[in-house]
Amino acid sequence: MQVIDRPFLVVRAAGSGMEGSGDLLALRGDLCFPIEVKSCKVSKLYLSGRTKTQYEAMLNEGVRCELMPLYAYRLKRVRGDSWRIFRVDVGKLSGRLGMLIRRIPALPLTRNGKPFLDWEQGMPLHKFLALVCRKSDSSSLKSLEQRAARLDNYNDSDESLIQSRITDMA
Repeated sequence: MQVIDRPFLVVRAAGSGMEGSGDLLALRGDLCFPIEVKSCKVSKLYLSGRTKTQYEAMLNEGVRCELMPLYAYRLKRVRGDSWRIFRVDVGKLSGRLGMLIRRIPALPLTRNGKPFLDWEQGMPLHKFLALVCRKSDSSSLKSLEQRAARLDNYNDSDESLIQSRITDMA
């Protein structure tokens, strides 16, 4: 139901002709994700050849355009939520994407530092959708904004605000 309240326009990139654009482009007023889709029978997929070139193009475009490219990885023959989401680590991002960096796992790295897909380490699709479709006026976000506003208007004589500020610093 959250997706119905906060939908994305999803566009299929025809034939993946443009390197770095991914297979899908998910757009909404506050977010935009180029998405590369992979599907396999084994839980670990190592990037080499064409898949490595696709990854490098996604990384370059993510840095250039300040986007967060994603991988959607489906493990075949799994019942239930067979999709896992990973982000391409493009460095620091601002706004809503900057907050999502901490929540969406990046592609893990091999011993040699090369990115790969490990289905076990990804974020389940339903958790990803709950995260990106959360209303901005949800109680947890609203309470954090109110607390920040209180701390900005902080009065030295208010003991509870002093304690809150110390807690936030820790």
